Amino acid sequence: MRVNSHFIARSDGSFFGMDVSCRCALGVGGVIGADLKREGDGASPIGIWQTRRLFYRPDRTQPPETRLPKVPLRAHDGWCDAPDDPLYNRPVSLPYPASAEKLWRPDHVYNLIVELGYNDAPPVPGHGSAIFLHLAREAYQPTEGCIALAEPDLRNVLRFLTPESVIEIAV
Repeated sequence: MRVNSHFIARSDGSFFGMDVSCRCALGVGGVIGADLKREGDGASPIGIWQTRRLFYRPDRTQPPETRLPKVPLRAHDGWCDAPDDPLYNRPVSLPYPASAEKLWRPDHVYNLIVELGYNDAPPVPGHGSAIFLHLAREAYQPTEGCIALAEPDLRNVLRFLTPESVIEIAV
């Protein structure tokens, strides 16, 4: 029997599971119940979110060891964050006519991105988009709602992740 990995990110900045224990950054707006989450509030949604796929910057890194589907990012990749758009909380190609976050960034935080299954089946307009597990800034500054880990820690976690794995955001 295969054991699916389950990791927990707590509001105190701890992240653990599968013999991994490290520091994480969460949303600048703290953690909030998923039913209260709104686009742009900067909060990380409390709940258990399935891991979907890994996006990575092929010009900066080799694809890490993981059983998640791997998608190389391209310079025109974005993620729609416009609640009234039909592709809300979906990947898009930039330039895009509605508001969209650029995934090909000048900093390093999106060199590795794990898409989490938050508000995606189907997306509820305005309930938040682009909730990812990605790389932390040097001083672990808060995110806009995502979970962020140091690169060595994220690479270690990726070794355990499959499409059946989950990441829990908890108080």
